[in-house]
Amino acid sequence: MSVLIYTENTDGKFKKSAFEAVSYARAIADKNNTQLTAISIGEVNANELAKLAEYGADKILNTNNANLKSFINQAYASVIAEAAKKTGANIIILANTLAGRGLAARLGAKLQAGVAEGAVALPDQSDNKFIVKKTTFSGKAFALVELTSAIKIISLTANIYPAVSNNKTVQVENFTVDNDPADFKTIVKEIVRSANKVSLPDAEIVVSGGRGLQGPENWKILEDLADSLGAALACSKPVSDAGWRPHSEHVGQTGISVSPNLYIAIGISGAIQHLAGISAAKVIVAINNDAQAPIFKVADYGIVGDALTIVPQLTAAIKQKIVA
Repeated sequence: MSVLIYTENTDGKFKKSAFEAVSYARAIADKNNTQLTAISIGEVNANELAKLAEYGADKILNTNNANLKSFINQAYASVIAEAAKKTGANIIILANTLAGRGLAARLGAKLQAGVAEGAVALPDQSDNKFIVKKTTFSGKAFALVELTSAIKIISLTANIYPAVSNNKTVQVENFTVDNDPADFKTIVKEIVRSANKVSLPDAEIVVSGGRGLQGPENWKILEDLADSLGAALACSKPVSDAGWRPHSEHVGQTGISVSPNLYIAIGISGAIQHLAGISAAKVIVAINNDAQAPIFKVADYGIVGDALTIVPQLTAAIKQKIVA
């Protein structure tokens, strides 16, 4: 019996969500008095791998295979499944990213495991049960899911569990798995990422705009605010549908679900589809000239007024505070 954590990397670097997942897995391992093994797949240097120990891993398996340089769902799932068998892991943790959700489903099939995606708390293991609290109905509600299978898989929502450093050091072990040609029938040839932008799913602060901004020409004020806060940019569905912003920034039920510490909704009315995508945000600030807008019903703080006037003033105040 042990716990296995898959640590996703981007261009050889671990994201904050990976360290959060390691700390979460560490807590589960401690609760079960067992070992935590981390597995990394791809080209990650020794210094970066060592960070996994800092956040709680007792052992690190490193699979550095030229065929696995880019993410391939089926092939990565095979490697993680073999690692689970090697370590005798009965609990497998992943970050609830796009890749993590795809891997969780495949691992569930490979290992005949129960899967709980979008966990928002440590599992309740009282009374010989294993119950996971997770988001459901596109983030509009929570569900308590009991996993009864011998092997259990959990994907953790970002910004829910803190990354806790404990300054451990462990040895890294190379982990080799024979490639199955069937795993490479579908491969990723190229990944194009936006440069110098904060990733929406991992962002701690999100600045989001809606139709209240009146047109794409006014988005510069949101960009300035986001830059001053080190935030990611987002938008509502009508904005992306209108072509004002790319669909990759669309937050909502049919877009990206986010769980930042701070979500600033500017000129967004608050349709239920949009609220479904931001329900996990810890603090919501709304700026809208309509005092009856639904967004104010879920906002922790609200400003009624013209966003085109308020946002530049807010940005100036933030920059002044930073300088001071």
